[in-house]
Amino acid sequence: MNILIINPIIYTSENKNIKRINSIKDTMIYDLSLAFHNLGHSVVLYAGEPFKPLEKEDYPFEIIWGKCIFKGIFMPHCLPFIPEIYKYIKNNRNKIDLIICSEVFSINTFISVILANEKTIIWHELAKHNKIMKKIPSLFWYNVVARLYMNKTKVIARSFEAKNFIKKYCKNTQEKIIDHGVNLSKFELKKEKNNYFVVCSQLIERKKIDGIIHSFYKFLINYDKEYMLYIIGDGDKRQELENLVFELGIGDRVIFKGKMTHKEMLPYLSSAKALLVNTKKDNNMISIIEA
Repeated sequence: MNILIINPIIYTSENKNIKRINSIKDTMIYDLSLAFHNLGHSVVLYAGEPFKPLEKEDYPFEIIWGKCIFKGIFMPHCLPFIPEIYKYIKNNRNKIDLIICSEVFSINTFISVILANEKTIIWHELAKHNKIMKKIPSLFWYNVVARLYMNKTKVIARSFEAKNFIKKYCKNTQEKIIDHGVNLSKFELKKEKNNYFVVCSQLIERKKIDGIIHSFYKFLINYDKEYMLYIIGDGDKRQELENLVFELGIGDRVIFKGKMTHKEMLPYLSSAKALLVNTKKDNNMISIIEA
């Protein structure tokens, strides 16, 4: 099959200041595209240019970096608009067998539905209305655009919560849920575990890493003072979290490793007694690798 995957937002950015990374090979959508490629399909991934990596990379499938326009309104980190997608689908729709779009609330998805509805599947994650401009654009989109133009489009939710939300607006929402995948080949099994826990996450408000640190502090007091906690990841709350560790007096037990590649983090994951998660509003256990 010839598969087009439209996923402009390659990785999560909590604000409009998108930090470019060196490689996208650690992202969930890259692994999804690679999985289709490894099954023998011809894959094209259409992504947003603001997420193009700093380093030049070679990929086994084609990636098109589309230019996002009107960034003041259609902010690339949450609502990108890539008009080039219209021309690409129009010129290639007879060759494309399947189009997988990310999210119902997306102009890029709307373009695909208008041009090739019978070939389009929307892989939907959001379980609440987008908060931009007091939810007015989101309310309009789901109640008017989705109901009028996407009623016949097949929608597959990524979580139970997302399914219950989107089926109110899109009648062809499937009962089957397809969650984020995990590339098991990237994990290494070790039977012997060391006395430490791992956090693998963005260091941002909704991930509630402070709650994990407080719980680990209580664990040290009540159970075992020799355990370590490795925090893998980065974000705008890092300094605040480091200050918390200092205030609790457990600086020798908590190590901030910063952002790591798969290869760097795997030894920590494989030998840990547990991976700790304390997220505030995520709908599902998104791939550890994506984090």
